[in-house]
Amino acid sequence: MTAPENFEIFTVKVEPAGLQYDVEGDLTLLEAAELSRIELPSSCRNGTCRTCVCRLVSGEVTYTIEWPGLSAEEKAEGYVLPCVARPTTNVVLEQTQARAT
Repeated sequence: MTAPENFEIFTVKVEPAGLQYDVEGDLTLLEAAELSRIELPSSCRNGTCRTCVCRLVSGEVTYTIEWPGLSAEEKAEGYVLPCVARPTTNVVLEQTQARAT
């Protein structure tokens, strides 16, 4: 499947599991992981439960909602919610519970 011409494709690496997948179009990090058969912890999928919280080691994301369920301190420390985060660059996530299915 190829992304529409107006969308970029970004690569996501998940450490320490050593997993990698691509995010095409306007998919969130979580949606693209699931399409790639990579299981990240999740529950609510709307940025409130915090089940999917992980650390953004490198790269940048934007959110599908105005203010996801993270404190200003958590955001400053690099934490993100993959269920509502879309990459704007290639990213590296730290998520100790990730696994390929």
